[in-house]
Amino acid sequence: MIKDKRPYYIKQAWYRFQNFYVRRYLVPQLSALGPHPYIIKPWYIELFGSPISIGSHATLFGCPDKRTRLTVWSDKKNIDGIRIGDHVLISPGVRISAANSICIADSCMLASHSYITDSDWHGIYDRSLPPDTQSRVVLEENVWIGDSAIVCKGVTIGKNTIIGAGAVVTCDIPANAVAAGNPARVIRKLDPDRKIITRKDRYGDTEKMTKILETAEKDCLEGNTLFGWIRSLIAPTRNY
Repeated sequence: MIKDKRPYYIKQAWYRFQNFYVRRYLVPQLSALGPHPYIIKPWYIELFGSPISIGSHATLFGCPDKRTRLTVWSDKKNIDGIRIGDHVLISPGVRISAANSICIADSCMLASHSYITDSDWHGIYDRSLPPDTQSRVVLEENVWIGDSAIVCKGVTIGKNTIIGAGAVVTCDIPANAVAAGNPARVIRKLDPDRKIITRKDRYGDTEKMTKILETAEKDCLEGNTLFGWIRSLIAPTRNY
């Protein structure tokens, strides 16, 4: 991994700028955003429609070639829209498209390019308009959606279940299982005697984790100078 040449105070200023961007441009588009979000490159995260709510300690990543998009498109009132729980991880390139209700419970993890939708968006015979039927998607606590997997309308995925990379989920998947394929099918069950450590378990103590991360960053960036950082940008070498 390439060493970060930024001085510690520059990196902290970068975090403050990202937090300002979140408050200025993303928060007004959300119905709710819980405390302690960790949002990287928020200018590559696109929000359309409402309601969209995100719980506490959420981690979202944006990327220029993998924009993250959360979309609610409906002319109906009083819909759930997109509801995201606490300690959820949303990777670059994730798309979530709701016409009625997509509920993602605590500690879920969505890998890059995964797609979740609660609608077909066009009728089979009348393709000029979205279908009039309402559906929903539910991801129960601690679900892990693999890279490029697709979760289709009307699906509930049970607690702790893993959806393999590239899978297409068209029907309910039970809890504590691993599912893969197109259409996705259960290929194994998780060991009920083994404890599963969730993101909430690992990162729930905000004060403790903040201290650990701050100490690690100070150690990693120790000795970096403003001149050295600028030089690494203008004329990078093995040492810069």
